[in-house]
Amino acid sequence: MRIKLSRLSLAVALASVSLSTTAQQQTPATESSIERKKIMPTLEVIRVVGNGTPVLLEQTGTVIVIDRKQIEQIQPLSNEDVLRRMPGINVTSEEESSIVSNFGMRGLSASESKSLVLEDGVPVAPGLFIGNDRYFNPRIQRVEQIEILKGSASLRYGPSTIGGVVNYQTKTPDDGVTVTGRAGSFNMQEVSAEAGGKSASGDAFAGIVATHASSDGFLDKDYEMTDVMAKAGVIFSNDQKLGIKVSRYENDANISYRGLLLGDYLAGATYNPAPDDYYLTDRTAFDINHEWTLSSQATLKTLLYWSEMSRDYWRYNVDTAASNQAGRWVYTDALTGNNRSFERIGIETRLNVDHNLAGMVASSEFGLRFMQEEANDTRIRAVRSSDRTGVNDRHRLDSADSVAAYAQSRIELNEQFAVTPGLRVESYEQTRLDLTNNNATAKTSNTELLPGVGVTYNLNNSAQLYGGVYRAFSPASNGVALDGLADQQLDGERSTNYEIGVRGKQGAINYEVAAFMMDFSNQVVTGNSDPNLSQSNAGETEHRGMEFMLGYQLGAGFSIDTNATWVPTSEFKTGDNQGNRLPYAPKVIANLALNYQLEQLSAALSAHHRGEQYGNSANTVDLPTNAAGGIWGGLLPAYTVLDLTAQYNLADNIRLFAAVKNLTDKRYITALRQGIYVGPERSFELGVSYSF
Repeated sequence: MRIKLSRLSLAVALASVSLSTTAQQQTPATESSIERKKIMPTLEVIRVVGNGTPVLLEQTGTVIVIDRKQIEQIQPLSNEDVLRRMPGINVTSEEESSIVSNFGMRGLSASESKSLVLEDGVPVAPGLFIGNDRYFNPRIQRVEQIEILKGSASLRYGPSTIGGVVNYQTKTPDDGVTVTGRAGSFNMQEVSAEAGGKSASGDAFAGIVATHASSDGFLDKDYEMTDVMAKAGVIFSNDQKLGIKVSRYENDANISYRGLLLGDYLAGATYNPAPDDYYLTDRTAFDINHEWTLSSQATLKTLLYWSEMSRDYWRYNVDTAASNQAGRWVYTDALTGNNRSFERIGIETRLNVDHNLAGMVASSEFGLRFMQEEANDTRIRAVRSSDRTGVNDRHRLDSADSVAAYAQSRIELNEQFAVTPGLRVESYEQTRLDLTNNNATAKTSNTELLPGVGVTYNLNNSAQLYGGVYRAFSPASNGVALDGLADQQLDGERSTNYEIGVRGKQGAINYEVAAFMMDFSNQVVTGNSDPNLSQSNAGETEHRGMEFMLGYQLGAGFSIDTNATWVPTSEFKTGDNQGNRLPYAPKVIANLALNYQLEQLSAALSAHHRGEQYGNSANTVDLPTNAAGGIWGGLLPAYTVLDLTAQYNLADNIRLFAAVKNLTDKRYITALRQGIYVGPERSFELGVSYSF
């Protein structure tokens, strides 16, 4: 079967490549690169998609893979610069480097994450069950490839896969050293270094990727970031290999919940609305991977991971009356530090077996995961002259123990048709200890059964039909499930997801079209008929839409790549907001790029369009006019932003690159919080990469 489908495998791969608005034709692997892959141990033994284009053919949902060449063409400051160009994803940036993660998938609100984010198969959000899942965003400088998985194939991972799964696959430095420098508007400066090598026998390697970046920032939101990642691996024998990754991240960023007030936004103001608020983060993590080839039909992969992160968020209080009178935020000397630290340890193992089932070819996977999470939440009351020291008037410890198990089998009923049934079980217990309330404790627990089934059907050598239905969920975090130190008796947010699509290639055209529906049978909302509880299992929502992807080779070095997402329905079906549209869920998102490739030169003119969207669940139309803000809603207008990027390979080891972002200097609103977040103005970048 796999031999007969080789043409279709290539078509699917090319279709996936075209989903990036700056896609380039991929160069076939040379013999030397193939041999290197055989002898070089890979760290990412647990991956979303896996190696090789034929694997895409087996996925029962929409799959997008963005490789390093495509990432470099975009010249991103953050991974969300890449994600916003992908179908089905809406990004609501708070500042241009996306220090915190804000994106939604397929009509899910970008202000509430219901999609799982991984790095090399490891959860990167500080808390999956204890909350605060947006506080860390992996740096794009360490990323080699991004894998985006939607539909029934995401059943292999959890929790919080209602929208899908995003996996950032990190670089594994090869022999030699590469130094890359970049400078640009707002005094942006960035230096990255990659260095690696392997043993003479080729059975061991080590490498490092380090980046330091700083900027005065758009709207004077400065930051200084350092990110270091080290990798090593060894092949013990023909059937076992081990890898380890250690990383350290630090970032001091001048960002805040507060944006511009409406009068200043309309007047074109470009000052920092919260010049003394700071968001200070650091993270240390390590992963240990082991792969054991038990036989030619069975492989056991095990992943052990640990991370520790702290996030200190220092914000000055405001004088609301004075702010209203001044038309901008007026701050007092009172300072609050909402400071939190997180620790996670987990182990996950997966057994993959190729076998026969009733005379049919089958491939099965069995997984088991144990994980512990803990958060230390403090609130420090201080004053401007106190050097960020003061009284801790709120001290809570949140923890969660979870176990997950799943099994799925891909069964080839014939040469064209395969079916993949699966079942995932997620069980967890959450605990809150309030140290400022006489050590009061509350606990709750929940178990979710998540069945699913997906299919693929090869219509011919240039088209494949796929689809599936599965149950997904997102857990209520400790702060919601145990609000008021009472078990709120909440289930997870449950959704039944449906998808059907077709993908392939015909001549110079590659394409993919998918239709989807997400039906929430339970969404956690505030308010409860029980006076002892503050939350409730209520608030059904429904999301229906389509994704369109098309790539076309025009000839003479030109090509176009485009994608669009249309979500006509993303609305509350019950509750006070019945009939309203979810916030941060535009009906239309679209991307279009005109690419050019001639020998050593490549360039792209790309357009990103985001339709209008509401800033709150009440679907308030008018933007807030003063510092009181009300519920901080409003209708955010649609906008289109153009970027121009170019690269030139001066020599085999020297690459020059440049970009003009927001080419037309479009002024637009990206999001609302306490005020208006403004999109970055026109900016320029210039860089060089040198390998030796």
